[in-house]
Amino acid sequence: MDSSNATTHAVAPTVRKLGIADYVPTWHAMQTFTAQRNTSTPDEIWLLQHPPVYTQGIAGKVEHLLRTDTGIPVVKIDRGGQITYHGPGQLVAYLLLDMKRRGLSVRPLVRKMENAVINLLGSYGISARHRGDAPGVYVTVNETEAKIAALGLRIKNDCCYHGLALNIDMDLTPFDAINPCGFAGLKVTQLADLGVVEPIETISDKLAQHLLQVLT
Repeated sequence: MDSSNATTHAVAPTVRKLGIADYVPTWHAMQTFTAQRNTSTPDEIWLLQHPPVYTQGIAGKVEHLLRTDTGIPVVKIDRGGQITYHGPGQLVAYLLLDMKRRGLSVRPLVRKMENAVINLLGSYGISARHRGDAPGVYVTVNETEAKIAALGLRIKNDCCYHGLALNIDMDLTPFDAINPCGFAGLKVTQLADLGVVEPIETISDKLAQHLLQVLT
């Protein structure tokens, strides 16, 4: 397959809005969807929020959980990366894609996901960037680099699941109990602290459009 043409002619994924959904059932649903899909199964993007939860990637190190007295559950999962936090006010986009059909490998897909968020932030006049050494999207706040979106994927049988989490308007305190994504001292921020006051549903629609643009 000519990968340069594959993405150009790929059908746009179906976008599903799941509201606020518990983490573990959603994770298992992604696994089931991926295990049962075939070469003709349409790709999907799931947009949702989670109740408070820490998720620890496959290679996650326990020392990146700095405190255990938060009352927030820690779930060990099958994506790459270290520990991160999900909670209400954070927009999560799960990408369930047939990467072979789209002619995509991991790094180009990660860059497309990052670019979708960077383009979204740019529409609000916010300058954002990616880093070569750490997947995600970063901005500068008070002359300090801060992470505003985290990424993590699982690839199985040439298909992916998991995705990205963009901080919108949430309680950032739980990030203090972890080294976000395995980086000690990494600051985190959110759109509300950068002057964006739109409802999360509106931002969700805009992120979906930016994801569709980079994927098709």
